[in-house]
Amino acid sequence: METVLIIEDDSTMLRGLKDNFAYAGYNVLTAADGEAGLNYALDAKPDLIILDIMLPEINGYEICRLIRKEKLDMPIIMLTAKGEESDIILGLNLGADDYMTKPFSIKELLARAAAFLRRRRQDQQDTYEFADFVFDIGARRLTRKKREIKLSPKEYKLLEFFVKRQGKALTRDEILNDVWGYNSFAGHRSVDRFVTTLRSKIEPDPHNPTFIHTLREIGYKFEPL
Repeated sequence: METVLIIEDDSTMLRGLKDNFAYAGYNVLTAADGEAGLNYALDAKPDLIILDIMLPEINGYEICRLIRKEKLDMPIIMLTAKGEESDIILGLNLGADDYMTKPFSIKELLARAAAFLRRRRQDQQDTYEFADFVFDIGARRLTRKKREIKLSPKEYKLLEFFVKRQGKALTRDEILNDVWGYNSFAGHRSVDRFVTTLRSKIEPDPHNPTFIHTLREIGYKFEPL
């Protein structure tokens, strides 16, 4: 049984989230303030964390930063009442994997949580399949219906970054740092340009992407079918 930690200071929402995740078959831990939540996260090492941003004692941003500082890699889904892109980007850059803005659908939250946990279980694999594509990381080969799709080294690295983070909201800075490197002089336009070329090779309709979705003012999300 996988363990989900919910850190939320609204008692009504916390109870509702706990009941829904428990009904879905998860072992559920809860915390109503940031200090207790951080202690649970570091000690229990849950499989997934649902994290409110505005918390007493320690806010969600700091919790996220400290969890990643300890090299813990469980998925973190932020819950926030704020809709400002800058707040979302801050959380993602500190290590959160996704976000949901209140009010939200509990069914959608459960679906996202299940998808992250499923992908975490499969994280050690070398071969990824999406639609009729097979991406073999070990062989550095992308095929569609057994026909090889030629990728440049940068396109290959970008696709590898995406498939290993399926469903995760990714900022342009994250993509730059991983694919180009921290010391690169490339900018956000380089990211956008290579996303466009990669889309031209894998998307059925590059102008209406199926796999690589643009998150306005934030970055991108890779969603396999």
